[in-house]
Amino acid sequence: MRGQFLKRGVSIIGAALCLCAAARAAEIRSVKLSPEVDHTRATFEVSGKVDYKVFAIANPDRIVLDVDAASFGGGFSAPETSGVLKSLRTGKHGKDGARIVFDLEGAVQPKSFLVEDGGAYRLVVDLYKKGKSHGVKSAAALAAKPRDVLIAIDAGHGGVDPGATGAAGTHEKDITLAMARELKRQIDAQPGMRAVLTRDSDVFVPLAERFQKARNAKADLFVSVHADAYASGDARGSSVWMLSSRGATSQAARWLADRENQADLVGGIKLEDKDHTLAAVLLDLSQGATLEASGAVAQRVLHSLGKLGPTHRGYVEKANFVVLRSPDVPSILVETAFITNPSEEKRLNSSAQREKLAGAILDGVRDYFRSTPPPGTLFAQNAARDKAEPVATRRAAQKVAAIADDDPDREELLARTPKS
Repeated sequence: MRGQFLKRGVSIIGAALCLCAAARAAEIRSVKLSPEVDHTRATFEVSGKVDYKVFAIANPDRIVLDVDAASFGGGFSAPETSGVLKSLRTGKHGKDGARIVFDLEGAVQPKSFLVEDGGAYRLVVDLYKKGKSHGVKSAAALAAKPRDVLIAIDAGHGGVDPGATGAAGTHEKDITLAMARELKRQIDAQPGMRAVLTRDSDVFVPLAERFQKARNAKADLFVSVHADAYASGDARGSSVWMLSSRGATSQAARWLADRENQADLVGGIKLEDKDHTLAAVLLDLSQGATLEASGAVAQRVLHSLGKLGPTHRGYVEKANFVVLRSPDVPSILVETAFITNPSEEKRLNSSAQREKLAGAILDGVRDYFRSTPPPGTLFAQNAARDKAEPVATRRAAQKVAAIADDDPDREELLARTPKS
């Protein structure tokens, strides 16, 4: 689904991100090679966030990985290679960079991404073999196996940012993590669906990095989970939010957006940092298709949550949340309940109630993907099957009608005709 949203604009902004990001000296500590059925994966453990580029060279076939402002750690060593990868060589790139060269048996299609997990960074390079030699499956065979729809779940707040606090002392950051884990458990149990968490422990993650994690994972949907706070202790009910490119739609929405956006200041990061600015540029380029998809999934999730009880509003709300500013991943924010309401705080502390809330969110998300299946997924495969079945039924009926009543072979022909 990512390919449907602003490919050209994203590539331009992605390049700008690389150019303007402040480079810090990083250490490449180790590399692990993992041969898969259709590709070979190289995973580099690095000491921090890095800027890098990957490109191919022919005659002979090679893939070059250049990492800016980086060096190899004392314990780094190139592992044994096999399959499409003949050897792996290291060297310097420019004055202070590192270069890794993948010597290949033949041409490959490289894909790369940077992953951050609890402060640990991994730079991953996948080498997909072109063709079907060396035991690699053909493109048709690979396409026959549908991919999972991927949902990135964001547990709001965390670490030094506790979020809102209820009357009984419950911190929002703890509730959102428990909710995110439960939602992931339910999603992972669904055929054709898989979930990843932006955080799986009590750590602080800057807002812009949260949606960037979803983009790095190539997520089909981003769901940020929160537990609302309000000056009035009797405010109640779940609410669902999407990004408003024009800002908040009400004073309450503005207040809530400002409160959430202050999380970056808690972590010592200015709101006007480079990522923030570039995110604003992306919004100016128009997120039409992404916002339309966000609104569709938000409406279905709100409808599903409404089955559990009255929602705070009867409509999807809009605000200028930083965490929802992904340019190409449909994104929603779910306020599961008001943690400042004592009865709802008690509800949020109940694992059974969190299970129901997660189930309602899952129902809305699943309904959306059934109506708008991303290409290559099980949802798309099932939709194509459902569309084809009525056609097959009509054709079978036509074949039966074409067999004359006095045809001596009628019984045999009927036995061979597909049943409707």
